[in-house]
Amino acid sequence: MSSERVTAWTEAELGVEGRVLDVVKAPAGVLSARGADVDPTSAEIVQLAADLVATMRVSPGCVGLAANQVGVGVRVFCVDVTEHPKSRTLHGTFVLCNAEVVESSRNEKAREGCMSVPDFTGDVKRASRLTVRGQLPGTGEQVEFATDAFEARALQHEIDHTDGFLFLDRVAGAHAIYPRQTYL
Repeated sequence: MSSERVTAWTEAELGVEGRVLDVVKAPAGVLSARGADVDPTSAEIVQLAADLVATMRVSPGCVGLAANQVGVGVRVFCVDVTEHPKSRTLHGTFVLCNAEVVESSRNEKAREGCMSVPDFTGDVKRASRLTVRGQLPGTGEQVEFATDAFEARALQHEIDHTDGFLFLDRVAGAHAIYPRQTYL
C-alpha cells in the first residue's frame, strides 16, 4: 500500500510553487549536523519540499537533495532516480520527512557523488535492498516501502545527509576518493 502511495505522490499535492535554492558546499557546518525532526504538515516544510524538488530538477545529474544541502537543518529530502540507468525499482519523484531505514541487506560497493562535494566522488558500501519509513509532506501520511539497487543507494545517501553525514564519511579511506570527471 505505502509503495503505491509513494509512487503516486507528485509535487502538485504540495499546492505551492517551488523555488530554486543555492546548494551549500562542504565544509559548511549544516552538512555535518543531524537535522531536526519536522512537522510534515507545516507550511514551512511544505514550501521546503517544493523548493527541494525544484532545485533537484534544475541540477544536471541530481537524483536527490536533502534540506541541509540548501542550508536548512531539518530531516527532509527528495529523490527521483527515474532517468538513472542503474535504477531497477522506481518510485518516481517523492519527498520524505523524518525518514529512517527499517531494514537493509546485501551490501555492495559503488561510486557516489554529491552536489555538496562537487570536486570528488568515492566508493561507498551500502545496502542494495532497503525498507524505508517516513512521512509525506503536506499530509503527514506515514509510508513504508521497499526498494533496491540505485534507488536504495540514493535513499541511504539522502538519509545520511539528514543525519549529518556526507558520502566522504562512508568511504573506506583516501584510496577510495577520486577527482570528479568533467566532460566537455
